Amino acid sequence: MANSTIRVATDVGGTFTDLVCFETDENGVASVRTAKSDTTPPDFEKGVLNVLEKGGVDPGSVDFLAHGTTVVINALTERKGVKVGLITTEGFRDILEIARGNRPDFFNLHYKKPEPFVPRYLRRELPGRMSYRGEELRPLDTAGLPAILDGFRTEGVEAVAICFLHSYANPAHEQAVLDEVQQLWPGVSVVSSHQITREWREYERTNTAVLSAYVQPIAERYLSRLNDGLASRNFEGSPYIMQSNCGVDSLEAVSRIPITMVESGPASGFWGAAELGKLIDEPNVLALDIGGTTAKCSLIENGQIKIMTDYWIEKDRTSAGYPIMVPVVDLVEIGNGGGSIAWVDDFRKLHVGPQSAGAVPGPAAYGKGGTEATTTDANLYLGRINKDYFCGGEIDADMDAANAAIGNIAEKLGVTPQEAARGIVRIANNNMVNALKLVSLNRGFDPRDFTLVAFGGGGAMHAAALAAELGVKKVVVPAGASVFSAWGMMMSDLRRDYFVTRLVDLQKGGAEAIEALFAETEAQARGQFEDEGIDPSKVTFHRFGKFRYQNQEHTTEVLLPEGQVSEARLSEIEALFHETYEREYTYRLDAPVEMVGIHLVASAEVGKLTMAPQPLGDKDARSALKGRRVVDFALEGEHESDIYDGLALKPGMAFTGPAIVEDPGTTVVVNPNAGASVDAYGNIHIEL
Repeated sequence: MANSTIRVATDVGGTFTDLVCFETDENGVASVRTAKSDTTPPDFEKGVLNVLEKGGVDPGSVDFLAHGTTVVINALTERKGVKVGLITTEGFRDILEIARGNRPDFFNLHYKKPEPFVPRYLRRELPGRMSYRGEELRPLDTAGLPAILDGFRTEGVEAVAICFLHSYANPAHEQAVLDEVQQLWPGVSVVSSHQITREWREYERTNTAVLSAYVQPIAERYLSRLNDGLASRNFEGSPYIMQSNCGVDSLEAVSRIPITMVESGPASGFWGAAELGKLIDEPNVLALDIGGTTAKCSLIENGQIKIMTDYWIEKDRTSAGYPIMVPVVDLVEIGNGGGSIAWVDDFRKLHVGPQSAGAVPGPAAYGKGGTEATTTDANLYLGRINKDYFCGGEIDADMDAANAAIGNIAEKLGVTPQEAARGIVRIANNNMVNALKLVSLNRGFDPRDFTLVAFGGGGAMHAAALAAELGVKKVVVPAGASVFSAWGMMMSDLRRDYFVTRLVDLQKGGAEAIEALFAETEAQARGQFEDEGIDPSKVTFHRFGKFRYQNQEHTTEVLLPEGQVSEARLSEIEALFHETYEREYTYRLDAPVEMVGIHLVASAEVGKLTMAPQPLGDKDARSALKGRRVVDFALEGEHESDIYDGLALKPGMAFTGPAIVEDPGTTVVVNPNAGASVDAYGNIHIEL
């Protein structure tokens, strides 16, 4: 008889640290526990240990632990990293300042580029030069390196970033300097660009190396303290860390290059949506995550999440932002969540977001001093959220404050409070619809061909209305939607993405060069996994190519057919590129095609959770009925609605709207005339 297995995922957010624990007994029966505790900056590991204790989880009995955190993105946005020195190719130290010529705030005559993370006096140069093909044009001269490092020490530098021109093609110069820095200055945090990415574009690569160095000591200390804290409580393994590419990686690997976990929270939720889609036979998914401050969405086609390296932080309508060239799930994020503030401009026009009430003071209904109306206050006013079961009954809703906030908006607009509340919900929905269109219609996908999977604290509240607007026929609300990102971590494989730039024409002789590059990169990946104790035979690969019409600036990524790249398959690959390009841009060209680089996904299974379906029972959901109340559905008006207890709903149960499902972490709104049912995994399906 098999022993019981305990798998745990913890997710550190800005306000709360979440826990999901799956315990499978010797008979294969699984039970799920969830818990939340306060996040504890700057000692974030304390929050993780606290939530394990609150959830009644003994670390000594845990077989697999995955961990996601906002530590890296917070350190970047709050400027809480360390002082960095940059070493680069002679003549190129100003690349961070020159940046790109894009000016988002185009008509602002006083526009200033974002300030580089490394001031000019800490950017130093060494002679030596590689060509774009990786040929050495001028030998590396490290004679000046000791003086550079002495200067860095004097200035209080704590981390060193290295980025040389064309090191994506040949990293020999970078590697030589990296080795010498470690020898001359033992113990200093140092990172070289080729350790992170082998893609071209010098500004993006340099900035990525700098930002990785900027957060490396902080992330390394945090992960070390987390590991020590778990070990002191008898955890015998090593935690796996969630990456921005929807996979987990070893703590040791992440400590070396922590920038790879810059978007670990959203990534795990979208990976969970992809895995859930496979479980319920819905491979085409529009995934929507609505939290307190933001709404994020991503598109999943045929079970595949799109990973990109064109990722920027702090990029908005007035700032060009900062590029980070690491594999990140392709997502769109907007400032619209439960705490988004409604406001009226000078022309009496209503807006929602991007400003947020945050956790403190929070929405007016929290009773913590908030006076601004938020999306949450509007949902309470309309009866969509139960004021007597607010936040699962943990908070007494301050309806006087919520009503006053809504009344203030109504007065400015010259409408009734009910119309104002409806307006807030409709505008919030409209903002989210536009975000969903950016990942679907704007990229050549018809949302009607997809299923909407909605999670986060607010996802299920708005999902049915968004689906109706987009023409989507089905909404799926996952079981445990409010902690779904933590669930997604336990569905993740150990995963690494390798991007290598190399120009190859898709013509005779090209197949051999492409196959050789893939084979070389696969051998490198197997070696890295083997060094960490992973059986190389357990590693699987997915091959992607980045193609463009000859001499274009940007590329289109294509999933390559399985098997080796041969001359006979080049025409098949070219046809796939034409098809993908036309779907995204609506046309194709009669022009030669070239490969600009490869994208190799290497993954291995490490304690991934497998879900067992439960038998479907009686369809009658009356045993889960809590009562009835009047609910305002905004567009559909007021309706007397059935109120269901989400914890009492069992697989097989079905009901029709208008209805509300109340769960401790979220509220599911089922619109009039929509049908709802619970599947074998406890997810709620809403058919529109």
